[in-house]
Amino acid sequence: MAWLQLRFDSDRHHAAALEDALLDIGAVSVTLQDQADEPVLEPGVGERPLWSQTQVVALFEESVDPLAVIASLTAHYGELPQWQVERLEDQVWERAWMDAFQPMQFGQRLWVCPSWSESPAADAVTLRLDPGLAFGTGTHPTTALCLEWLDAQPLAGCTVLDYGCGSGILAIAALLLGAERAIGVDNDPQALIATRDNARRNSITDERLVTFAPDEVPADLVADVTIANILAGPLQELAPRLLNHTASGGRLVLSGLLAEQVEAVMAAYRPACSFAAPALREEWARLDASRS
Repeated sequence: MAWLQLRFDSDRHHAAALEDALLDIGAVSVTLQDQADEPVLEPGVGERPLWSQTQVVALFEESVDPLAVIASLTAHYGELPQWQVERLEDQVWERAWMDAFQPMQFGQRLWVCPSWSESPAADAVTLRLDPGLAFGTGTHPTTALCLEWLDAQPLAGCTVLDYGCGSGILAIAALLLGAERAIGVDNDPQALIATRDNARRNSITDERLVTFAPDEVPADLVADVTIANILAGPLQELAPRLLNHTASGGRLVLSGLLAEQVEAVMAAYRPACSFAAPALREEWARLDASRS
């Protein structure tokens, strides 16, 4: 069976209303997509953040007349944004989805592999992580920069704090690369569930990786390595807390920020930290610091 697919170039202010109108006139499904590679890295609990440029994609049965859909949608919604129509051939969607995700290497040792894929090398450090609502699988430049940093570090015996853990990918990677213990912190309960589930899939016990909501973190918790891959604003606001949880002489890794935000973020951590030169990828940056 083939399908009729309509794409609309919208924005965060109008996408939800357009989605409702499409469903009202019989769309089988409606998907909202980022149209400008603008990540939403740390949504609040219960929030449904959208991108400034949001593409609305609606699926209809093949027999539906696209011009009739547009006419009906205009009557429901009003003036429409730019749109395009295409015929979508049926396929084995599960297979296509699986084929889209292949093992990824970060640094010299670390590979992130979906559960259905073989390890690429016998001596690889393999992190099993399937794509989905798992808040990060390593494909974004900031996550990749953090994974590469972890791969290059001596982590044996270390305690690692992953603040804004999402899927737990950074905390789990640290443990697989030799860290003794990791703590995952996130304000989204679903992220904490995902972190624990992903840890078990990688044969990591609950004793080695513990999770907390931000207001549950023990005040006396001190980590040898603190990683926060979130956003520039929260990184600045959280500076006193992250510094408090990082041991003297410990290491901080701050990411999720744009290159032009580097100086503002570094200012929030000085003079308590000394920074190496920023690591840059595309327009994104990672900051590496030592706690004074």
